[in-house]
Amino acid sequence: MQPMSFEEQQNCPLCNNAADYFCFISNVNRTYFRCKVCNAVFLSNKNYVDLQTEKARYLKHNNDVEDSRYQKFVEPITNAVQLQFPKFASGLDYGCGTGPVASAVLKNNGYKQIALYDPIFHPDLHLLEVKYDFIICCEVMEHFFYPRKEFSLLKSLLKDSGKLYCKTSLLQDGISEEEFKDWWYKDDPTHVFFCSPKTLRFIADHFNFKDLVISPKLIIFN
Repeated sequence: MQPMSFEEQQNCPLCNNAADYFCFISNVNRTYFRCKVCNAVFLSNKNYVDLQTEKARYLKHNNDVEDSRYQKFVEPITNAVQLQFPKFASGLDYGCGTGPVASAVLKNNGYKQIALYDPIFHPDLHLLEVKYDFIICCEVMEHFFYPRKEFSLLKSLLKDSGKLYCKTSLLQDGISEEEFKDWWYKDDPTHVFFCSPKTLRFIADHFNFKDLVISPKLIIFN
């Protein structure tokens, strides 16, 4: 079933190319598009929630930094940082939300120079005027309304030898409409932008990262 006000195309928020209609989720009235160039799937901008609804949704998340299960969830990031950077390295937890558990774990392990930024809960714009050794972006990129702008900013905030650590659920390249409709990750109304491995390679190339590492539970832009 297609939406009543059906759009055949909408520009991709990452690469700005015309993306084709992909599917319509009738029970929540959401339309999705898929880009042929970067392979991203994204929610129609007409279906974005407002800021109040978005904030209320985040406040429902149970992000207790002392929760051992949550600490285990972010281990791919915290282990990688501890293997690749000394304790005096500077970091930024970008989009940290109400429970910056990765930062909390790292600080407990001696990493004291980690700044917290979130456009809603920690909106200190001065933190976006500094360059960092590493940036954490844990379960954040799927919330990007303007991913082209966000990745440009993130790249600019890294030192030349810096690393961007991302964690998100990836689409399969070539995912079908029916597979996407069954994919649980799209059900959160604040999840608006979804990457496949091809999308990540586009990001790495377009924003001039030197290297990209994709593992099941961690993405690293070098």
